Amino acid sequence: MTHPIITDLEARYTAKKYDATKRVSAEDLAVICQAMRLSPSSINSQPWKFIVIESDQAKQRMHDTFANKFQFNQPHIKTASHIILFTYNPKYTREDYAKVIDTDIANGRTPAENREQAFGAYAFVDLNTDESGNNATWTKAQTYIALGNTMHTVARLGIDSTPMEGVDSELISELFADELDGYICEVALVIGYHETQTDYNAKLPKSRLSQDQIIQVV
Repeated sequence: MTHPIITDLEARYTAKKYDATKRVSAEDLAVICQAMRLSPSSINSQPWKFIVIESDQAKQRMHDTFANKFQFNQPHIKTASHIILFTYNPKYTREDYAKVIDTDIANGRTPAENREQAFGAYAFVDLNTDESGNNATWTKAQTYIALGNTMHTVARLGIDSTPMEGVDSELISELFADELDGYICEVALVIGYHETQTDYNAKLPKSRLSQDQIIQVV
């Protein structure tokens, strides 16, 4: 099959070594940030923050979060161009959703007189919230929609990436407390340009189960 989307997905892979001399341009980074902002989420809740790590000082903090585990991911932090923390709000509230509705009103999506009616969608949040107000399972799931969208975006831009669930959420919460402000990070995306000589994964053929094994049209 020949199609730009398939070309993107055939070309992308998880980079294993990065070229420390190459950086994502400001123009491409702006596209990536807009793509993250435009990612879909259940009831348009947007229960996330995206922390883009760019400076040497922030990279050192991120490097330090690997002190206790997942050290196999640590080398990426200083050699890749950027690291993006995909974080979620573990206790998404009606007040959080009010910000979405008020933005909808400001953008002309929702008439001001329908503001209270628009809260009807919040019932879905209630269905996913326990007695203590925790809905982390639901909000965390939304971040993976944004992650997939971002991975395709960087592939389209010809940028390499490495998704990492191998991160220490507790140390990230400690060392990036000011940026997170109570949000939680359990997955990150490294972006940059792979090192051509040592990135073994770049040379391997792509392998997936056949379409017949995983897709059923009824």
